[in-house]
Amino acid sequence: MQAVVDILNRQRRMPFGRERRALVTGCIRHVLAAEGVAYPCEVSVLITDDEGIRNLNRDYRGKDQPTDVLSFALEEGQPGTAAGGRRALGDIVLSAQRVISQAAEYGHSIERELAFLTVHATLHLLGYDHEAGYSGEAAMFARQAELLKNLGYER
Repeated sequence: MQAVVDILNRQRRMPFGRERRALVTGCIRHVLAAEGVAYPCEVSVLITDDEGIRNLNRDYRGKDQPTDVLSFALEEGQPGTAAGGRRALGDIVLSAQRVISQAAEYGHSIERELAFLTVHATLHLLGYDHEAGYSGEAAMFARQAELLKNLGYER
């Protein structure tokens, strides 16, 4: 499986250098491999601030408030095609402010929170939905915990 991960950093609150880019890319690729995605694909990631994610949350979900992460899957109907014939799976948007504040709130590292949100969002791109009732929530959260454990990000 060849997965291209394009990351765009549009915030200045959280340093987002080579190590954090590698963490996000590694988490996405791990989820895709663990879920059996064998075709060449692409995922886009936007790192923004609370205002940027609030605007997207308002415009696309009708919720005029910031959130920690948004996922926009492109494969719900016909698969999208990215450059080089890869399948475009979708976009992930992360709020750096939420990553920082939630890491402090939950008492773990920024890297662990970034891994958690990235795994969560990637599962959404693959069709997992915790808002689809108890069974959907249970399946998604169990898979998420297993993947984070495999990545070395247990609680």
